[in-house]
Amino acid sequence: MSVENVNNSAIVLGGGIIGVSSAVHLLRRGVDVTLVTDAALASGASGRSLSWLNSAADRTQEYHAIRMAGIDRYRTLFAQDPSREWLRFDGGLYWGKDRQAETQARYAYETAHGYASQLTGPDTVGKIDSQVNAEAVGEPALFNPGEGWVSLPHLVNFLLVEFHKLGGQLVEHAGQCSVLTDASGKATGIRTNNGESFSADAVLVACGPQTPDVVAPLGVTIPNDSPLSMLVITAPVEDNIKVVMNTPRVALRPNPGKTLALDHDWYESSITRDEQGNYTIPEAVVDELVGEAAKVLAGDKGLKAASWKIGLKPIPGDGNPVLGELKSVPHCFVAFTHSGATLGLIVGELLASEIASGKKHPMLATFRPERFDV
Repeated sequence: MSVENVNNSAIVLGGGIIGVSSAVHLLRRGVDVTLVTDAALASGASGRSLSWLNSAADRTQEYHAIRMAGIDRYRTLFAQDPSREWLRFDGGLYWGKDRQAETQARYAYETAHGYASQLTGPDTVGKIDSQVNAEAVGEPALFNPGEGWVSLPHLVNFLLVEFHKLGGQLVEHAGQCSVLTDASGKATGIRTNNGESFSADAVLVACGPQTPDVVAPLGVTIPNDSPLSMLVITAPVEDNIKVVMNTPRVALRPNPGKTLALDHDWYESSITRDEQGNYTIPEAVVDELVGEAAKVLAGDKGLKAASWKIGLKPIPGDGNPVLGELKSVPHCFVAFTHSGATLGLIVGELLASEIASGKKHPMLATFRPERFDV
């Protein structure tokens, strides 16, 4: 046990990348960890994320800084074994709906704060990736050579090996859980859906879009603007692309097994929910998204959807991450953010540091949950 720890045990609620990353980092610091999930690991937002590693476009300097730190941690992991098929850095390609003005404005913003950004177009995109259909590319388009992607289910499984090696306890399929507090309002553990209780010095709630609902009974309000989203995985294709592509009608990236991962937002209104809470979408809409992907790829790859998953994409009400200890519920920490893939490793590291040591990290200063207190 590390002598610097003020919390020697912790419960992490959430089996996505931030929950698993936080659990592993806590274990590395000598904290006893119980990781509790409502269903299976990576079955929520982490299992249906495009997981584009980037800090492109317009955001606050603090948000940009933590995203760049997140990319740095992935680069370190990549350098340890560049042969991994689930983590790649081959750049990102973008063009917008208003191709000229929007893309030029984005280029100007990115270069102004040192983000690697290059103008490209139909005549030069072939040098970046020969599997991109040059005729579909905007004039101009942007190439961000420092960007990449990760398959979060693969990363979760990779981290889980260390989690078990370090003695972490895993409780899956616990259903909806609640945070327990003592008479003073301090978090003391959690209770699962079947009534089983677990005690610990600290609790981290990292339940993706359900995080605000978990802390609401504690009298804590975190605005939630999580939209519905879908990730489609295609059947295997030959001559796959290398880059991540973000275009007006489809976003796509390579995926392990020579497949492609696809998403966008134009079909959100086509998603319906039944009385049991299950989401569905007409298969014709899925086929339309696959068709949009085919348009931006070179050659006839015979794209077909193999599977798709639908659910909520975590986005806090003001768009910025919500990270750190709840001021009104001591020893209860939260992690609720968009860009969970890019931030997964760094946020796990910084939150574990705060939970174990009791010292607030300056990189999380602007993301504290008390900013929503009235």
